[in-house]
Amino acid sequence: MNNRPPRADGNRQPYENSPTAAAKPRGGFAISWPMFWLILFRITRSIAGGMMIVAMPYLVLNTLHDSSLTLGILYVAGVMSTAMLSLAAGHLCDRWSQKGTLLITGLMVPAGAMMVWANHSFPVLLAAAVVAGFAATGSLIGGGVGGVIQPVQSAIIARITTPENRTHHYSILPFFSGIAGAAGAMLVPIFSINESFLAAALISLAGLIPVLQMRIPKPGVSPENATVTHRESRKAIMHFSITGALNGLSQGLLTPFLIPFFVTVYRMPKSNMAVYTAIGSALGAVALLTAPALEKRLGFVQSVTFTRALGTILLLVMALWHNLPVGLLIYILTPALRIAALPAQQTAMINRVEGNSMGRALAANQVTRLSATSGAMLCTGYLFDMSAIEAPFMLYALVMGVNIYLYYRFFGRHGHMPAPRGQPVEATADVDDRSRSVDTENPNSPE
Repeated sequence: MNNRPPRADGNRQPYENSPTAAAKPRGGFAISWPMFWLILFRITRSIAGGMMIVAMPYLVLNTLHDSSLTLGILYVAGVMSTAMLSLAAGHLCDRWSQKGTLLITGLMVPAGAMMVWANHSFPVLLAAAVVAGFAATGSLIGGGVGGVIQPVQSAIIARITTPENRTHHYSILPFFSGIAGAAGAMLVPIFSINESFLAAALISLAGLIPVLQMRIPKPGVSPENATVTHRESRKAIMHFSITGALNGLSQGLLTPFLIPFFVTVYRMPKSNMAVYTAIGSALGAVALLTAPALEKRLGFVQSVTFTRALGTILLLVMALWHNLPVGLLIYILTPALRIAALPAQQTAMINRVEGNSMGRALAANQVTRLSATSGAMLCTGYLFDMSAIEAPFMLYALVMGVNIYLYYRFFGRHGHMPAPRGQPVEATADVDDRSRSVDTENPNSPE
């Protein structure tokens, strides 16, 4: 039976030059050569990222005996530079070369890590944060250390996949990344803090070799995006940008300061914290593999809202009840709950924008998310310095509540994509009247 998405003209055969048609493996899900090289690149980068995410707080707080506010300033610099450079990278990969853009942005993490290894003065650390994008926000799947590559790698995956296997690919890449990040965190106790940055630079530099082997298909007309109008695409980008901004605001309030939370409240030693960070990263990576099943069973909206609501409740427990075993358990579970549904969210966004705007759409989402993150980081750094450690957790819960409401407001209960134009849209009993009316107005209602 032919299950290919229909073309705009109603023909169920693939477009002649459709990259997704060419990339779809026979016999089901498989990893293509471009995806294989991309995974190797991401593994080396994530090992380096895992090392730096653990090493940076200890460098600032313990080695340099500086404050949480200083750490927050460095994170803000990294996030803001990542936001601006992501926008440039998104335009560059759409208008020039995805492989070339990946190579250029891939050089930034090793360059920043080498700067930290060479000099620990604040101006150099600030410059390194700008170059490498140091931040512990969403490091498994985007943002995080060197997150400027996120729009580029997501656009590459969109080009080499079909809607049927795209969520699988968006799950596989961060799965390997999470395992590699856990391994990187485990390597930190082997080295001194300074040596950790040198090792991270060399490992991430080696990751550029697989990029040189990549052969990315030339762009063609993609059937799943053929019916998306420019107006619908812009509306989708706007909705995803709003929810992305709130997601970034919540990330900035807590994610970079979870390790400092344990350092400040429990005086957690570096070797122990590295182990717990590694376990949390590994569990988060495994959780990503559940994304296709979550998407199929709940739809992307309920997948996102359920996992994030549960994570918010647990973080409030960690803030209000200072019990070390309970706190560590919640810390380990937090990455999994934050990112389990993100592959489904990425697929939903890609399917709602024009094919020639994927890189820019992904970049716009990242810019709004990281811009909101930067202000939140300064707020939390200040509150930590004022010993108001519980306050960021309360703000996090408030922001996440608004974000969950907007997911339902923008996308309905399930967030299913409607049928292409010219084909009947089957209304389901469990979709509310509001979402049906929105879908009638806009057949491609976005996140």
